[in-house]
Amino acid sequence: STGGIETVMYDITEGLNNNNNICDVLCSNKNFTYKEEYINNYKVMRTKTFGVYFSTSITLQMIFKLKKIIKQYDIIHVHLPDPMANLALFFANLEGKKIILHWHSDIIKQKYLLKLYEPLQNWLMKRADKIIATTPKYIKESKYLQNFVSKCISIPIGIDKDKLKSNIEFVNNIKDKYKDKKIIFSLGRLVYYKGFEYLIDSAKYLTDEYVILIGGNGPLKESLQNKIIKNGLENKVKLLGRVEDDVLGSYYEACDIYCLPSIVKSEAFGIVQIEAMSFSKPIVATKIDGSGVDWVNKNHVSGINVNPKDSKGLAIAFNKLMSNNDIYKKYSEGSKNRFTKLFDRDTMANSIFNLYKEILK
Repeated sequence: STGGIETVMYDITEGLNNNNNICDVLCSNKNFTYKEEYINNYKVMRTKTFGVYFSTSITLQMIFKLKKIIKQYDIIHVHLPDPMANLALFFANLEGKKIILHWHSDIIKQKYLLKLYEPLQNWLMKRADKIIATTPKYIKESKYLQNFVSKCISIPIGIDKDKLKSNIEFVNNIKDKYKDKKIIFSLGRLVYYKGFEYLIDSAKYLTDEYVILIGGNGPLKESLQNKIIKNGLENKVKLLGRVEDDVLGSYYEACDIYCLPSIVKSEAFGIVQIEAMSFSKPIVATKIDGSGVDWVNKNHVSGINVNPKDSKGLAIAFNKLMSNNDIYKKYSEGSKNRFTKLFDRDTMANSIFNLYKEILK
């Protein structure tokens, strides 16, 4: 399944099983069927769901399945936010079990429902043995983690550097298609918090030497396309639609700069940033209060961070990178070095494995 948390779960599971552990997955299916399968010798149990409401899979089967299988495991590693998984733990027998919470993000959008859910969330945080945050900044700035700082540990998300591959012929085709323009690439669901409208507006401050490529689908696709047409930016901004995994690496390779223009802390990390870093691309991202985005992209090391909703600031950052070869080279090297040091999948998996050993002592 595609998605940020799903990708992290996959990479952790692969990394741990490659280290001679037994790590299985309990998650929800996309429909009202139960599916159990083995992938590379580990088990994935997908419980049937009634659908997704308020960003939560409604799967009562998860409660009963966890109660049935929990005796087989020493550690339960829960990825949040996921109220359904939280509820399943509430009804399970946790005696003798170690609980690790992986805190990907605060719940931002469903503010009223959060008031009903908070007591259950607080119960789980008190019960947890450790809480993993994806950046040290999130530990400092999340109001929910403030009361549990002593339990928190920062383990940045890591990806498999060999997962995304580029094809030199396809890379050349991309560059030829856009007549060797300076390419700004961005990727994500076309939803409000991604801030793509501000990236589109940044094209007003760029010369015709640039083209902005935005990959992804979502509910705002039509309004974003209308914005491009209304402002006469058809030659400067292109909506690509879904970019398939087999060509995604080629887009990262072909671009000159990767941009993450998100505007609120629903964007807690930005895995796309580290994907671009694995290709040595400088990053232009935003300084979002309460988010780890600008920790992932270290300002003046792996790229440049600007204020959210600042279209002109984005354009200035693009021009600064592309108008000076020494600065561009510095940030390209800084981007790759930061990826190698912090964001490789093996680094993440080894850190989690060490945490497991620590809490089982």
